[in-house]
Amino acid sequence: MSIEPEINSSREIETGAARGVDLPLRYRTPSVWARQALCEPLALLNDHAHLEKKAATNALDVLCRWPTARPTENWVSALTTVARDEAEHLAIVTRLLARRGGELTREHRNTYANELRRLVRLGEGPLELMDRLMISALIESRSCERFELLSRHCDDAELARLYGGLWASENGHYRIFLELSRMVGKPAVVEERWNFMLNREAEIIQSQPPGAKMHSGVASD
Repeated sequence: MSIEPEINSSREIETGAARGVDLPLRYRTPSVWARQALCEPLALLNDHAHLEKKAATNALDVLCRWPTARPTENWVSALTTVARDEAEHLAIVTRLLARRGGELTREHRNTYANELRRLVRLGEGPLELMDRLMISALIESRSCERFELLSRHCDDAELARLYGGLWASENGHYRIFLELSRMVGKPAVVEERWNFMLNREAEIIQSQPPGAKMHSGVASD
């Protein structure tokens, strides 16, 4: 059974060599990462499902904590769109995981995201919000890059369609979060912080241990 129509119903899928070229990432994941991660497809799907769940929760948490950010209508619409998309992706991935004999685990850790969140300037009002939005943009951007890699290096046709369909949605989410962060502060302040975050993300992703996870590192030869 193909799952591609379900993905396409959420967001129009882009194609072509432009995939990934507009991402701001300072570190490009090598192709060997995809081959290593795909050695355990069920573990990768489980990790992926947890990330979709956390992404939906994150969008709603930002909305609950900062419900009156301006312009209010665009703010609410953007965050609820992300939450809806991520919840839809969670349903797709968990159905696929179950159909293949796997299950969603109770416990899950994402050291990559945890290390990024340590950069948040807690308790500093708009600066905390700016950081939360930028980190969300970084995670979506990295996921976008890795979905594209997985789609090109996966021999399983159904999984390749899944990853190929999802990359465009993650690209859209990255853009939403980055644009929202630019509503929070002065342009020069936002760009300086964004540049700092990009550099730190590149360091953090390269320090991750290898494994069947969306945000894992690359095993050395």
